[in-house]
This record gives sequence, C-alpha cells and structure tokens, in this order.
Amino acid sequence: MPVTIERKNVKFLPDNTRVAARFFNNGEKRTTDLIKRVISLDKASLNQELDRTLREFAGRHRNISQIFLRHFENHKGLIELMQMDPDNFSKEEKLLIGSYATMEYSIESAAMFNPSIIEDFDQSFLSKGEKRVIISFRATGEGHLSSIVFRRGILDANNNFYPNRVRNHIDLAKIVQKKSYDKQRFVQKLHEMKISQEHSSEIMNNLPDHFEYHDLKTSVSRVLGNGISTDKRLALEEMTWLVDSYYDVEFSLDSDISERVIFPISASESKGIEDARFVRFKEDDGSIKVYATYTAYDGHTILPKLLSTEDFSTFRIMPIHGNAAQNKNFALFPQKIKGKYAMLARVDGVNNYIMFSERNTLWNDPIKIQEPKYPWEFTQIGNCGSPLWTQDGWLVITHGVGPMRRYCIGASLYDLDDPTKEIGRLSRPLLSPLEEEREGYVPNVVYSCGSMINNGSLVLPYAVSDYSSSYATVPMDELLHALKK
Repeated sequence: MPVTIERKNVKFLPDNTRVAARFFNNGEKRTTDLIKRVISLDKASLNQELDRTLREFAGRHRNISQIFLRHFENHKGLIELMQMDPDNFSKEEKLLIGSYATMEYSIESAAMFNPSIIEDFDQSFLSKGEKRVIISFRATGEGHLSSIVFRRGILDANNNFYPNRVRNHIDLAKIVQKKSYDKQRFVQKLHEMKISQEHSSEIMNNLPDHFEYHDLKTSVSRVLGNGISTDKRLALEEMTWLVDSYYDVEFSLDSDISERVIFPISASESKGIEDARFVRFKEDDGSIKVYATYTAYDGHTILPKLLSTEDFSTFRIMPIHGNAAQNKNFALFPQKIKGKYAMLARVDGVNNYIMFSERNTLWNDPIKIQEPKYPWEFTQIGNCGSPLWTQDGWLVITHGVGPMRRYCIGASLYDLDDPTKEIGRLSRPLLSPLEEEREGYVPNVVYSCGSMINNGSLVLPYAVSDYSSSYATVPMDELLHALKK
C-alpha cells in the first residue's frame, strides 16, 4: 500500500516587492563621465537632486545613505585614476554619486523554490510539541540570478506551520574576504580545476606557504598586465576566481532573518547560488553547527561550496576540494560516521554516491550506492537533502527524473554504521506533481533540498515546478515500514 502523505495548505510564493539595493557598475567610461557631471552641479542643484532621491527611496531600504556611501567607495580607484582625491568630495557629492552606483533588484520576483528546513538554534518559550524552525529557499529574480533567503516559524504539535511575519527591508551582508590561504591546498585545487602548473607556477612559486588575499590578487594583476597568451591569461583569471571563492558574510544583528539574503559575491557565483542543503551538524564535542552545501555557477562552470554558521548572522563560505568535487547534489550527513565526515553527491550526474573524509571540504574516492532502478527515475537519481538519522537507519529522501523530465520525490534507507549498504527503497514515488502543481517556471517538478523529522512525522518542504514552495508530512512509522518491507 502507498505511504500516507498529507499536503499542507501553505504556500511560499515569490514576492516582487522585496527589493535589495545592489551595487551597479555602469562601466569605466560612463561612470567617469557621470562623476564629472555630478561634481559640475552647483550646490543647490546637487542638494535638490539628492533630497529627491533620498525622499523617494529611503522608505524602501534601511539606512539608504550608508548604502550610497559604501557604493561610492567602490569607485575610489576610478576616481584616483581621474587624478582626483576621493576624500576631497563633499558628503553630498559622495551620496549622489553613490546613488547612481546603486540599483534595486527584486530578489524573488521570478521564483522561490527548492526549500530546506532545519531546527532553529533557539527553542525557548514554546509549548509542548512545538518546534521553532528555519526554512531556506532558492530565490530567483531578474536574469535567473539565484540567492538564498530565509523564513522562520513554528511547527505545532500537529506539524502545522505558523510563519513569523516577513519583513520587507532587505539586508545585503558585509563581505569579509578570507585573510590567509594555505599554498599547498590552493595548488591542489588548481590541479583539480585543470589549471596547468606551466600557467600557475609563475604566480605560485613567488608566494609564501601561507599567503594573504591581496598577495595573490596583486601578483596575478601584475602578470596579466604583461601581454601574455590567451590560455595563460584565462588560467590566471581562474586563479583569481578561486581566491575570491573564500569569504565570510556578516549581517547586521538588528536585521530579521527574513531580511537576510546571501547574494552571489564571488566570480564563481556570478550567475547564481543554487539549491542550498542545510543540516544541523553535531560536532565531536556535542556542540551544534549549521552547514549547507550549495552550487556556485558562473554561467559556464559549477563549483560545489560549503557554508557554515553558528547564529545565522555570520556565515563562512569555502569551495569544496577533491577529485569528487564536481557536479551537484552535495549533502552532508548530520554527524561523523566512524570518525569521518560523510557526504552524498551525484558525482556523474546520474547516480547517487557517498564519500568519507577527515575534512569537510576535501572529498575524494566516491562510492556508488544507488543508480536508477524504476521507470520514474530512469533519467537520473539524486538526493533531496542531508540524510536523517532514525533508529532503523539513515533515511535519504531522493529525487528521480522520468519521462517528460518529470521530477518526483522518493525515499531510501541505509545502514547506520555502513551507509554504503541499502536496507530498503520505495519502488514508487513518495511525492509526484499533482495536476495543480504541474505549471510553473519548470513544469512537472517537485523537489526538496532538506527535510526533518518532528512529532513522529517526516516534514518535507518541496518546490512546486520551480516557482513556489509548500510542504507535506508523512507518518514515520508507515514510511519506515514500507522501506524495511
């Protein structure tokens, strides 16, 4: 008999009124001309235009003047090339120039999908059976550019979800670039990226064993300016691309979690941050840290990355290394297994693999544990988030792609001590697109990036045809019985 699944009447829909104030670079020539025009204004005209701009946009963003000043700072190098001192500009000139270097971006105007759910760090002041949770989403706006957004709420004893009010001021994080890099690990990642030693040695040989961010950037820029071949230029630009992939982001503590957006920062993410899979990880000392794996995309190449946080206000972001650091679908187990980190991935794009490692950013030697078996998953199979611990085994929610590229959600069970061993697997989908769920940005898709077990049920958030999201619940006793049977 099929497992009972209850779809909840909750919809997470894209909202085009949620806009972020992004830096806007209009090109060196246009910006140079624009700066000259601004500083040519008389004081009265300048103040009039600045007042009008602040009046029209201040209510849409928190502290818009600080955003303008920050964006003006991004033009300091260009201003110095114009043989002017940025410090000699008046505050009003800086603000108005900064306003021209700013644009509004509707972060979720196109879609809000591929959700992942975890237990919140804070479980205070709740009634019996309630659980405070955080749900992440892949938010997509203009140009199909994806970022990560969050919602917080409470599941009651019956797993009904009560969301907190969503705030409208969007807070883009302060970026803190990683200070120091290990040369040996960096060289290894260059090898994995197939950047030849011939092209990289001119840079790396002159760097110390631990080098600073600006050391590599300066060295690469110097070599790029020396009239080198196209192949070597591309290799050196990719080295800069890699060093920019390590960074921290910090949000203001007075912002609500619904206002925080992890927006593409590095060149490796220039076309989006895709499908974050969040997991509460129990460290060896019993402490809890939240990790997420996601895919960075630059329009040509994908780079799997690892994110970590202990408070959802500061996040550390790092690329994943190793010969298995390719393709998508990385999902970290919530604890070590026999002293090692464990990770699921769809390394070859078709089958499910598992890997074990001493380090959570280094993944080699993938082991195939699952391949398409049933018609609804003949095209490919992958995970739908991190495995869930149960007394009967590791519960892995999967996705399968079948005829007409229809995505369905399934489930498998693996041995706790040796998760290369499959205990059971559903022969039919746990969740398939209903008729009213078939229409969207990408039709005929249900998909998830992470679920949880609460009050005896699987709580499964899922995307509806890459447009919106909802969630469903499944009795765990029924699901485990079907898997073991």
